[in-house]
Amino acid sequence: MRFVVATLLATASFLSPIGGFAESADVEATIKKVDMTNLSLTLDDGKTYQAPEEFNFEGLKAGVKVIVFYTEVDGKRVINDLDVVQ
Repeated sequence: MRFVVATLLATASFLSPIGGFAESADVEATIKKVDMTNLSLTLDDGKTYQAPEEFNFEGLKAGVKVIVFYTEVDGKRVINDLDVVQ
């Protein structure tokens, strides 16, 4: 019985972190719209990316090509990092 309980606990602890990780991704696209009021960027892929409050919008405007590293949280794409493509 102890073996069964230990096996179940080990399996549960192994699988539980999988659901806690948000999936990270990146996209290379051109900025279509910068919305500093709502802290968001819309890219030419048609999707909107939410920026954190401390995000620096300096140098970002429509027509600038960027690589956006983001995490999807509650259905929103939240920007983790952004690089301007030269």
